Amino acid sequence: MKVRSSGPLRPSEAELRILHVLWARDACTVRDVHDVLHADDGTGYTTALKLLQVMHGKGLVERDDSQRAHVYRAAISKERTQKKFLIDLVQRVFDGSSSQLVLHALGSQRTSREELREIRALLNKLDKDAP
Repeated sequence: MKVRSSGPLRPSEAELRILHVLWARDACTVRDVHDVLHADDGTGYTTALKLLQVMHGKGLVERDDSQRAHVYRAAISKERTQKKFLIDLVQRVFDGSSSQLVLHALGSQRTSREELREIRALLNKLDKDAP
């Protein structure tokens, strides 16, 4: 028997795409989600509907069914989801080493001057706050 954790489950790739739409727009009907994600690829409306129903059952979205067209909102924040994925990535891929993740991320692609300024500011703050 599968035991559900106390918080929402980690979203699949398809669920994550829907969450990005909900985070950007705050609340959407199934039609809204379908139009944003699948208007051009031929995927059916019922696919978006089924995914949102599954996500509701998992606790990833909240549903307001007081109107004819149900309105969905993300039940988890973008920041919390990013943190969950990042912690998992650090554990599974980088043997728990945050520094290895950062070194690989910065060394594998071009970083803008603005991003480097933000990183330096964060490092300075962390260094200042360290015991």
